[in-house]
Amino acid sequence: MRIAHIAPLYESVPPRLYGGTERIVAYLADALVDLGHDVTVFASGDSSTRAELVSARALAFRLDPHPLKSDLAAHLSMLHEVRRRADEFDLLHFHVDLLHFPLFEDIAERTVTTLHGRLDLEDLAGIYQRWPRFPLVSISDRQRLPLRFAHWVGTAYHGLPPELLEPPATPSGGYVAFLGRISPEKRPDRAISIARRAGRPLRMAAKVDAVDVGYYREEIEPLMTGGGVEFIGEINDAGKRLFLGNADALLFPIDWPEPFGLVMIEAMACGTPVIAWDCGSVREVIDHGVTGFIVDSEEQAVEAVARLPELDRGEIRRVFERRFSAPVMARRYLELYESVLTSSAMGADMSPTRSLSPTLPAQPATALVYSA
Repeated sequence: MRIAHIAPLYESVPPRLYGGTERIVAYLADALVDLGHDVTVFASGDSSTRAELVSARALAFRLDPHPLKSDLAAHLSMLHEVRRRADEFDLLHFHVDLLHFPLFEDIAERTVTTLHGRLDLEDLAGIYQRWPRFPLVSISDRQRLPLRFAHWVGTAYHGLPPELLEPPATPSGGYVAFLGRISPEKRPDRAISIARRAGRPLRMAAKVDAVDVGYYREEIEPLMTGGGVEFIGEINDAGKRLFLGNADALLFPIDWPEPFGLVMIEAMACGTPVIAWDCGSVREVIDHGVTGFIVDSEEQAVEAVARLPELDRGEIRRVFERRFSAPVMARRYLELYESVLTSSAMGADMSPTRSLSPTLPAQPATALVYSA
């Protein structure tokens, strides 16, 4: 199959440091190449892929030192090139949210759009009602709840190359980890409180976006002065292997409808259990009592730290390989590609009423999952 992946231009494919969407584009494209498909990736020129790379601009935006740049202009220029070359591909796989909808409406049946972000934003419903023909893929079932009516063709969970992150031979342990962004919805304050109450050192490998600098300085930095917290900033994949692999657990105390949570499967790849708040996709990723513990309060999280010796780190890695490896992700996407192209060939109605996914139950406001 001839497949084009259209990536955002904010990070390289894959990112040098923090970054989710472009990372998944990289792993998916390479896995599809390994399965024998003809894959082209439209992305920034500093990307690295086993697929054919079409450079939309020299550098990804976040690491581009030029002070004046236009992300909208660059993305529109890339989409123009994709449209010009559209007939070269059997399927166009977009990862740029909804930016492409007006330009590709007449060939929507040859596209798949993975939505990587939160969908409970005020203006989104009208857009998906205006352009209902685009087949959409969610990265968790929970992600799609705000847009139940949209044209969902399936859910594809994220996956990582099996060799990217692996368990260390003998984890040194002795600390719990926080990995991600310093932002209110990620709740680093909870992580600090849980670690202190559990009597464990906390190591924080995190990015601080410009919009969150005030929150970091005013809310989080003061919490670190009590001792027991080490902030090490952003780390790359090589750093993650040791950082996560040697941790007793990853703390994932989120306070928002997380669409997936890539860091959870990064920890699982290292054989490291996850203690996660019951929000968003968490129940779909973590097997309670097997790969970690799902909690609803700091008290439960502290209890979970004490129960970590009950978990088998080898089994955590095996669950990762069965559910969240890049080859598993690629095979799932191939199923969805075939479904979309078959429906198109048969002249099937592309309206949202033909969504392949069932209506999902609403997520309860609170759910006491922790009790074993």
